[in-house]
Amino acid sequence: MSEDRKKLDVSRNGSYSYSIYLEPDFENLSEALAPLGTEGRRVCIVADSTVASLYADELKAALAPHFAKVSVFVFPAGEEHKTLDTVRDLYEHLILEKFDRRDMLAALGGGVTGDLTGFAAATYLRGIDFIQIPTTLLSQVDSSIGGKTGVDFDAYKNMVGAFHMPRLVYMNLNTLQSLPPRQFASGMAEIVKHGLIQDSDYYMWLKENAASIQARDYGALLTMVEGSCRIKRRVVEEDPTEQGIRGWLNFGHTIGHAVEKLKDFTLTHGECVAIGCEAAAWMSEERGNLSAAQLRDIEETLSAFTLPLRVEGLSPEEVLEATKSDKKMRAGRIRFVLLHRIGEAYLTQDVEDAELLRAIAHVCEGGGV
Repeated sequence: MSEDRKKLDVSRNGSYSYSIYLEPDFENLSEALAPLGTEGRRVCIVADSTVASLYADELKAALAPHFAKVSVFVFPAGEEHKTLDTVRDLYEHLILEKFDRRDMLAALGGGVTGDLTGFAAATYLRGIDFIQIPTTLLSQVDSSIGGKTGVDFDAYKNMVGAFHMPRLVYMNLNTLQSLPPRQFASGMAEIVKHGLIQDSDYYMWLKENAASIQARDYGALLTMVEGSCRIKRRVVEEDPTEQGIRGWLNFGHTIGHAVEKLKDFTLTHGECVAIGCEAAAWMSEERGNLSAAQLRDIEETLSAFTLPLRVEGLSPEEVLEATKSDKKMRAGRIRFVLLHRIGEAYLTQDVEDAELLRAIAHVCEGGGV
C-alpha cells in the first residue's frame, strides 16, 4: 500500500470483522468493497443536504459498477433532524425501493448521518448491512468506528439506539479540505481526548504538530487520523458494548452533553466535549492526579486547536441537573471519567454533586458556587 493510504482491521473473537481504509480519494473503493460480495445487491446512499451536494454524485459513480442499483436518500442537515421521524422517512424510501435483507446502506457524511444510518440498518428488516463513509473529522476518528448507532429523542441525545457494526469504514481524507474551520475544530476535541485518555506520546505529537494539523497538511492528517483510529480500535475491540474501558471514551462527555443540550445544539459537539474535558481535567487536578502545570498544558492544547474552555449563559445548577439524564447513570450515580495522569483515564462512581458542581462552575462564565 502506498504511503498516502492506510488500512486497519477491526475484529473481536470472530463475532465481527471489518476494515478501515484511509485514502486520498474514492478510487480504492473497488478493493475495499470486494470482500463484501456486492454483485446483484442494491445500496442506498444516505446523506444530509449539505454533504449530498458535495459528494453524493461522486460516490454514486464510484459505487455504481459494484451494485445492481444505487439510490440516494437525502435529509435536511442538522442535529435537529437526527430523529425517529427521519428514520421513518428512510424506512419508507427503502420499502418503496424494494430493499431486502441482502441490500445495504452507505452512510455518507458526519456523525449525525452515520448514527442515523446505522440505526436504520440495525432495525430495517431486523438488520441489514451498512458501510460508513465519514466525511468529517469527528466522524472519521470517532463515531464511524465501533458500531454505536442511534438517534435523539426529544431533548435526549442518542437515547434510542443499537450496537450494529459496519461492514466497512472508508475515509476519503481529502473531504476534510471542505470542512468549515469550526467543524474541523470539533473533531480535534475528540482527537485530543484520545491522547488524554490512553496515549501520552500521541498527545505530545498533537501538540508538536499543531501547525501542520491546522494547515490540513495531508501527511499530518493521515498520521493523526490513523493514530486516533488505532486508539479507538483498541478500546472497542476490548469492550464493544461499553461495559468497561470503552467508557473511557466518554471523557468530557457527561458535562459536554449537558451543555450541548442546554445550549440547544448551538455549540458543536466538539466544542461541548472540550468544555467537558476542561471540567474533568480540573477535577483530576483538584484530586491531586494532575499538577497545575499539566492542567495548564491541557488548556493550552485545547486552545491551540481553537476549542473553548468555558460556556456562557448557563448556571452551574442547571448544568448539574442536566447531567442527571446522562445514559451513563448507574443506580442513580454517574459513571464519571477522570485522569490518573495524561494518557491514563479511569472510571469512577464516587463523584458527589458538590464536587461536580464546583467543576461545572469552573467552566461556566461568571458561574460560582
